Amino acid sequence: MRVHHIGYLVKKIDKALPQFEGLGFVSEGEIVYDEIRDIDILFMINGDYRIELVSPKSEKSVTWDLLKKMGASPYHLCYYSSNIEADISKLRESGYIPAGEPLPAPAFNNRRVVFLYSRHAGMIELVEE
Repeated sequence: MRVHHIGYLVKKIDKALPQFEGLGFVSEGEIVYDEIRDIDILFMINGDYRIELVSPKSEKSVTWDLLKKMGASPYHLCYYSSNIEADISKLRESGYIPAGEPLPAPAFNNRRVVFLYSRHAGMIELVEE
């Protein structure tokens, strides 16, 4: 699988943006609100590297508790998937546990994404190609 981005949890994207720009990252688009997950997202690139700044909008957000626990930090790797169901099945066999069903993601033009967790490797995300 090919890496798409590293997900980076931040409290407020507008506050984190200048910090990442100072590190050479450039915004790849506009901030996108994901209503299903109650988060704001902004992709940034620096050479061959892409990060996804993720900021919870409220306490209902799927990332709210993570941010409280971890603070601003990287928290997942995202991979392209040409067959999301087959990849989920293969990853389950390797010990990953899906954190839900694949759902549309506005930041990916409503292509489906799914998060999976391994106690040995942490969290990953799959995004449909």
